[in-house]
Amino acid sequence: MCARRFLIFVFILILLFVAGAFAIYQFGQQVLIKQATPQGHFEAPSNGKPDYSKAENWIALPDILGRDNPSLWRPANWPPPTLQKKLAAVFYIHPTTYLQRDRWNAPLAGNSESDSRARLFVQSQASAFADSGEIWAPRYRQAAFGAFLLKSEDANKAIDFAYSDLISAFDEFLRRNQGRPIILAGHSQGGLHLSRLLRDRAPQLKGRLVAAYVVGWPLSTTADLPAMDLDACTTPEQTGCVLSWQSFKQPANPGLILDAWEGTTGPTGVKRERKDMLCVNPLTGTKDGAAPPQFNPGTLVPNGNLSGAHLEAGAVGAHCDNGLLLLDGAIPALGPYALPGNNYHVYDFALFWGAIRNDAERRLKAWR
Repeated sequence: MCARRFLIFVFILILLFVAGAFAIYQFGQQVLIKQATPQGHFEAPSNGKPDYSKAENWIALPDILGRDNPSLWRPANWPPPTLQKKLAAVFYIHPTTYLQRDRWNAPLAGNSESDSRARLFVQSQASAFADSGEIWAPRYRQAAFGAFLLKSEDANKAIDFAYSDLISAFDEFLRRNQGRPIILAGHSQGGLHLSRLLRDRAPQLKGRLVAAYVVGWPLSTTADLPAMDLDACTTPEQTGCVLSWQSFKQPANPGLILDAWEGTTGPTGVKRERKDMLCVNPLTGTKDGAAPPQFNPGTLVPNGNLSGAHLEAGAVGAHCDNGLLLLDGAIPALGPYALPGNNYHVYDFALFWGAIRNDAERRLKAWR
């Protein structure tokens, strides 16, 4: 896969975030690869594809109510979502949560740690869209993070296998939401799969896509977007467009990302270059936008744990600079997982939860 070097970096970050294993940097990438490589060779499970007509294969969907649906969670100082049917349907893909190395792909369910992390991501990220649409968040046999540390046939098969679940889930989502406007969102591994889905189901999305939020995954305006038949979002009311950003505090050192991303080949056959890296500021809803802290309606700030998290308005501003989203203002205490190079990848959604919510509502209103 052409983005392999970038995948290596991203999933080191995911490991650091979820496991807190910062010490890995003391030993270098080769030790990480050795310790994280899944055992044996890739073998597709023999139990066939998940049946996405069954609620058990979804983390969130409209039929799941109350506390059993993590997408209905709200910050402590935010009103609960209404139960009335929403206009849009939202398809959300969570990032990597399976950190074990006993297999190349996670089980669909049954691993308590991985399942709990996936619910946490739905709760803290997909919830931003719940005032605009009904959330559909599938369980999928995600590639284990170790699959992204290698350039091998096994690794490619594991990533493709994870995507095969998601495309089945998305087709069921389309079948059950015919004619409705659609919002798509994914983060990190979820962003990778979403970028592929946008290419493979471009005809079905024509005229129905409100916006696609490919967050924490770099896209090229020349090497990636044309294959999706989509434009970058250049105005706050534009529909049928793509938002993408990579969050960095200043002074930013994006060398690890750029070294891994630049020069790789996109699905259009064009080489990716720094000058073409897409940055859409979620505070302005515009490509290459800029906004001071007072324009931020709410950063999601934890209070011991997510259940007590609240929104803090006016704390964090941001501006796009040569493909990166650089943070301005006084960043609240979000947790210990800011990454080397002042990379705030972990908090791509939390920093702008209120703005993402407003952006989706504004674009949906324009779509109507």
